[in-house]
Amino acid sequence: MRLVNWSFHTCRLPYERPVQWSDVVEDAADFLLLRLDSDTGHTGVAEMTLKPTWTGASRRGLVAALEDMLLPLVQKSVIDDRLAVRRAMDAFPGNLAAKALLDNALWDLQAAASGRPLWRAWGGTHRVPLTWVLTRQSPALMVAEAVAVKTRYGFTSIKVKGGQGLDTDVEAMHELKAALGDGVRLYVDANGAYPFDNALDYVAAMADAGAEVVEDPCSLRPDASFTQLQGDTPTPVLVDFGCESLRDAALFLERGAKAFSLKPGRFGLTDTREMARLSTDAGCKVVVGMFGESALGTLPALSLASTLGKAALPSEVTWFLAMTKQCITPTITVENGIATLPDIAGCASLVDWGALSPLPV
Repeated sequence: MRLVNWSFHTCRLPYERPVQWSDVVEDAADFLLLRLDSDTGHTGVAEMTLKPTWTGASRRGLVAALEDMLLPLVQKSVIDDRLAVRRAMDAFPGNLAAKALLDNALWDLQAAASGRPLWRAWGGTHRVPLTWVLTRQSPALMVAEAVAVKTRYGFTSIKVKGGQGLDTDVEAMHELKAALGDGVRLYVDANGAYPFDNALDYVAAMADAGAEVVEDPCSLRPDASFTQLQGDTPTPVLVDFGCESLRDAALFLERGAKAFSLKPGRFGLTDTREMARLSTDAGCKVVVGMFGESALGTLPALSLASTLGKAALPSEVTWFLAMTKQCITPTITVENGIATLPDIAGCASLVDWGALSPLPV
């Protein structure tokens, strides 16, 4: 199978409320979609979250990297061997977001050509446990939202965005624990907000408040400082943004990582699947982490999550539920805190292409 055509499209999906991320407040999510057409008549599609402070790439930068380097390279290749094509992309250093977008679109194209959804091709299951992510708000607003989503969707796992100061983070955890009860699992993501010298005390405080896992209490690197931090606490320190490559993942595992965030939206499915294999082989817990995906990006991420079994914490890719509309129909159903994946090969047939804004190429 060979690539014969491609196109770029954009969409903007409003949130139900303004969202406070670690670095910006947004009222909508912006995405770049890449559509691929093959010589066999099949189509693949994937999205990239347009948040330059997360990806290091703007929309124009992504399109340029794909148009000028990566797509011409792939067009010369037989694209059935996903690992070989992904490794060929590394002839061009950097451009992680562009590589991830292309890699994910190629996986979707392969699913369409095979007639099987990715979760089925990979031996997964169509039902995936989920975690709701509470973004930065006052503790009272966090409690109100957590109670609402638990009632509406049945979530029994909640991730709390910390980094609002130790006292506020502890208050939020105590109030959530009191409101939700012992039947709901809680963990915290500080987004690297605290200095290393305070990280151990922060992890201990969050664990005392009921957190099972503490993600990025400080900026993490795969060096002796991480070995020291994880070695000094029984609570798993979940590694996210400190990992920037497969090599980093291997180094963190060598340094004793106990929990790892897997993000297909950031690294692409090929590398993320390898990170999952390395982590589970090392006895490390994993979670498919949220990268601001719409329902379109959520489908491949949950397909990966469906293969991870008992090594996985409930998947975080639930943010599509915070959006008032989607670019695909139907979307994913969520009941009792579990997503049910559609038995559909590839996502291109689900996209409302007429509602998107095409970009000239």
